[in-house]
Amino acid sequence: MKKTHIAIIVIVAVAIGALIATLGSSSTYADFKLANENPDTEYHVVGKCDKQKATEYNPAVNTDEFTFYMIDTKGEERKVVLHKNKPQDFERSEQVVIIGKMHNGEFHANDILMKCPSKYNDGKPVATQG
Repeated sequence: MKKTHIAIIVIVAVAIGALIATLGSSSTYADFKLANENPDTEYHVVGKCDKQKATEYNPAVNTDEFTFYMIDTKGEERKVVLHKNKPQDFERSEQVVIIGKMHNGEFHANDILMKCPSKYNDGKPVATQG
């Protein structure tokens, strides 16, 4: 075989390996019910924080544990344990996406994505003239 053929085979093999690794590590969107039924699978859960319930963050005890309650898009509420420090502007968030797994009825998240009101229009719709 020529060196170019071997190089092409190696490049194709690396590309296939990267594709399989990417697909294998990706998680899917779900609600708390599905996450609870499959506790070994990592999910993205979309919802809103229950601002009526207290949050817990005590950096003197554990800087990498923040606890709050969230209501998913189907209306189910669960306790969420985020294994990171409390995100800045958490109270201002309109919607959150938590990434993690269920464990003993609690959702243990290793990451959080927050949708906050726009700082450019104070979260209100912008009126247009037409």
